[in-house]
Amino acid sequence: MTASRTTVDLERAPTGSTAPERATGVGGVPRLRVGVVVGSTRPGRLGESVAQWVYDIARRRPDAEFELIDLRTYELPFLDEPLPPSVGQHAKAHTRAWAEKIASLDAFVFVTPEYNHGTSAVLKNALDFLYAEWNNKAAGFVSYGSSGGVRAVEQLRLVMGELQVADVRAQVALSLFTDFEGFRSLRPDPSKEKALGTLLDQLIAWGSALRALRNPVGTLAATAP
Repeated sequence: MTASRTTVDLERAPTGSTAPERATGVGGVPRLRVGVVVGSTRPGRLGESVAQWVYDIARRRPDAEFELIDLRTYELPFLDEPLPPSVGQHAKAHTRAWAEKIASLDAFVFVTPEYNHGTSAVLKNALDFLYAEWNNKAAGFVSYGSSGGVRAVEQLRLVMGELQVADVRAQVALSLFTDFEGFRSLRPDPSKEKALGTLLDQLIAWGSALRALRNPVGTLAATAP
């Protein structure tokens, strides 16, 4: 099926710092909450339409809740915390708001451009602000660029390892030449939607498996004889 033109509407999903009440899935277990992170803030960014495309497909799934997370909303400056993120003492209000949002999520789809063989500075900066809030969660990547953004994803995979985030193998690489009309309007090849489905399958499987690490006390209590 050929993708229709994507309409960007980031207000269709909440992006504030207050987490909504979780819906429950099979057996009363809360469904995973997955953040689709827009990894660019530059004017005229393509990341908005890419993230909206991801969100519109993902939200059809019954096995998780999805939310668009726009880095523009949080207005993080270059890392300005006096203590390392691993200490967990966030002095700045903007850091606390960002930490609250990331802590409320179980997994992430990072939508990243590729700039000079790497990810965007704003996405790397947002990752560097926190540590424990990322731990034992899952991540997948949707990238875009002249080479599909694959080199940005390779860079991000190294970062995920240090943050104790399990990154899934499947990824979606959108080419400016074949997946965008006139290098601006998103027209993804039909195969990219299938690739996104595989990414989401893996992401939800890993995110679910990591629940025992994120909530060890609750897990042990639930399985104790």
